[in-house]
Amino acid sequence: MSSFIKQFFLEPKSTGAVAAASPSLASCVTNLADLSAAKVVVELGPGNGVITERIVKSLRPDALFFALEINPSFVEQTRKRCPGVLVYHDSAVNLKKYLDKHGVKKCDCVISGLPYASFGKGLQEELMCAVVDSLSVGGKFLTIPYFHGLFLPKGKRFRDLLSSKFGVVNQSKVVWDNIPPAFVYHCRK
Repeated sequence: MSSFIKQFFLEPKSTGAVAAASPSLASCVTNLADLSAAKVVVELGPGNGVITERIVKSLRPDALFFALEINPSFVEQTRKRCPGVLVYHDSAVNLKKYLDKHGVKKCDCVISGLPYASFGKGLQEELMCAVVDSLSVGGKFLTIPYFHGLFLPKGKRFRDLLSSKFGVVNQSKVVWDNIPPAFVYHCRK
């Protein structure tokens, strides 16, 4: 049984994926993020670190990068897959605490693998406030919803929330070779 399926059944409220991101989806995320000029980048919910690997390859050498993961099994997997990457075992709502820990006020980009379409309204709001408050003006937020989430009430509510929090909200093409098919919201503050 894959680690994602196992964690999905063990921790269904915090694990929204049944499989790791496909190489095509990981490339889509990092291409849209265009991290070449970013000085501070944060990943929320890295899972097993597939996208984390791509992020690290896209960063400039002097960039600050860390990840926040609530699931201890995924913290361990990401640390093994990406030695040297700071992976904190904590909730994404505490993003500002970790920016402060590193002596920075804002970040240039937040990349998120969190399952927003499975969260209630209160948690969606709390997470988006943490992200928006942590982004610099012009900062980017990218997140990966599943295609079927577009048609679910919580998925629609999340799309509306993004539109209320960001000046620009775009949607990539669907990456059909991901399990399940997914796309990327890429937003700018």
